[in-house]
Formats: sequence, C-alpha cells, structure tokens
Amino acid sequence: MNEKIKQLATAYADECHEEELELLRTLAQIPAPSGHEERRAEFIRDWLLAQGAPVGSVRIDDAKNVILSLPAGAGAADDGIAVFAAHTDVVFPDTEPLPLAESATRLLAPGVGDDTANLVGLLLAARYLMRNRIALDRPLLVVANSCEEGLGNLAGTRELFRQYAGRVREFTSFDLYLGMHVVSAVGSHRWRVMCHTQGGHSWENFGRDNAIEELCSLIEDLYAMELPTAAKTTINVGRFEGGTTVNSIAEDASVLVEYRSASEECLELMYGKFVGLVEEHLRKGSRIDVKLIGRRPASGERIPAGQGELIARTDEVLRELGGVTPIHQESSTDANIPLSLGVCAHTVGTVEGDLLHTREEWIEKDSLRRGLAVILALMLAHATDVGSH
Repeated sequence: MNEKIKQLATAYADECHEEELELLRTLAQIPAPSGHEERRAEFIRDWLLAQGAPVGSVRIDDAKNVILSLPAGAGAADDGIAVFAAHTDVVFPDTEPLPLAESATRLLAPGVGDDTANLVGLLLAARYLMRNRIALDRPLLVVANSCEEGLGNLAGTRELFRQYAGRVREFTSFDLYLGMHVVSAVGSHRWRVMCHTQGGHSWENFGRDNAIEELCSLIEDLYAMELPTAAKTTINVGRFEGGTTVNSIAEDASVLVEYRSASEECLELMYGKFVGLVEEHLRKGSRIDVKLIGRRPASGERIPAGQGELIARTDEVLRELGGVTPIHQESSTDANIPLSLGVCAHTVGTVEGDLLHTREEWIEKDSLRRGLAVILALMLAHATDVGSH
C-alpha cells in the first residue's frame, strides 16, 4: 500500500487515541434503538459541526441518517460517489443511558463493538479529511446510518440509496470486528405468525384448539421442510409468545420466523414453501395470520464492476495496518442494499472484541488505534495528493 498513507494513518490514530476513547465513552452511553436513533444523530451532527464541518455540509435526513458531504477536488472525474458508513443503532430497546464499564484494557457496553466503536473511528477519520482539506478524486459521503439492526430492515441505507439513486459507485460500511471482511450479502425474509382460537378453561373446555399447540405444529413442520441446496439456506424461530395462565387454553400466540440465504432464488423458493405451509395449516382449521415484517436482499447475480479491486485493496490495508489476516464472509449488513443493486460494496470490521448482541459486549481499547488507521487509509485511497500532509 501507499507508504505515505500508511504513515499518515498510523500517526493520526496514535495522536488522537485518548480523544477517540473519550468520544466512544460518550457515544456508547447514548441510547439508540432501531428507529429511535435521534439522540445519537443529533450528537453526531453537532460534533461534526464543532469539528469544522461547513454549514450545509452535514444534515440529518428523514430516516435519521447523519450525512456529511465532502466535495471532489478540482478536476476530479464525474464518475460517482464513494460512501463510508457505520450504523448508529443498537439491538437493545433502552431509552435511558446505556451502562458503560471499563478496565485497564477493555470498554464494555451494549453495542460498543456493534457498532459504536467503528462509528467513532469513522467520525475521526472524517475529521482528518475536513481539517486537512484533502483533495478527493470523487465526492465522498460519510454516513452515520440508522436501522441496521433487527427489524430496522436496513431502512437507513435504503433511504440513502433512494436519495442518491444511480450516483453511488462504491460503498464501504464499518461494522463488527477486525479481520471480518463481508464481501457478499445474505438476504432474509422475516415473518410474524399469529394464531387465534376460542380458548377456554383447561378442564371445562378441554379439547378446544390451543393457539400454542397450533403454532407448535406449524413450527414442527417448518423445521421438517426440505431446504433449497443451491446456496446455504437456514430457518429459525426466534421468539414465541402467547397464552395467559397454566389453566387456560391459549387463545392467542405468535412467533417470529426468519429464513436466510445468499441466493435470491433460494429466498424466493423459501417464500413459496413457507406460504404453502401456512396454507396447509389453514386448511386444517387453524386461524393463522402472517405478516412479512422484514426483507433484506441478497447479493445480485453479477459481481459488480470494481468489486475485486475494492476487496483486494481493503485486504492489503487490513494486513498492513490492522495486523490481521482478513476472512471473507457472507453476512447480512448495510452492504446488502448496494450489492443487491449491482454497486460494489463490502463491510469491514475495525476493532477487536466479542459478545456482540449481549449486554456484556466488549472491545479492546488499544485496537482502536489500528481500526482508525484502517478506516483513514481506506478513505485516503480517494485522495488525489497526500504528499503535502
């Protein structure tokens, strides 16, 4: 990789390590359940303005994305925008400040690695570009996006690509841990399945349909279903609710069902199988309603132009500055949206940690140095001249 970029990125990451830690401590405590990221969004907007973002260059859109626009340098080719993003939401519904704990080497907080630490690295890298007035080969968008987690359904990134339809050439999201390099998209369909029966007393009305039993029967048939084999395909029942008391025949019950695949063809096959299974249970007299509550697209059939070059460039940076051997993965991230549209895209982890999606999630504090260096180096790949900085 470019030695000047390597030196600049490493020096900057070392220089602002303590500041990065303090920003992470602050941001990690601001609650941000999917769809309710407004407090983090406002904090990030105000922080960017305080760091010198020109008035009018940073805004919060209707999806609660914070978007910083960095213009191309003089004479840059007009061939599309590069986006660098990290998501603001966490998986927990808390509306009060999130708990933060710290040891000599680690920071612990819900969502600290997924995705707050990556987001803090993105913000500080963006500040470097702003303060040093780096001339860019194309316009850059730095995006703190909403609704990546769970039933957020990638709403923030969907809205971003609606606004900039046909104008994005390259998309990089920063998410999860160092060494993880997501290069293709796993899509999913998510359903809420609800059953309603007459119910009654467990003794007096024994024999009436029980909503819990009806859904258990459907779940048993779901797991017995033959799955498509053209690409890895999975199913999961992730939540079951229903009933009232031990001596009542359950009137109502519901489950959340998901199936995933890296193939859109397999997802469509699963759609037909799932709907057919529900119809079979309806014919048996069950009163079942289903609602599609989330749909994430898989990668498109064709590999986008420039995808191989983007992945290779990133792998080199991860080895040189991240100190890791990248592992290419299929996963479900914000990159699903551009990959499904034929835009070259990927997701890059930049911190060391573990226990994501638990309240005990942690990150190694010192890994923030390497993570910030990785992020800045990837952004500086769009600099037209770094020799004077």
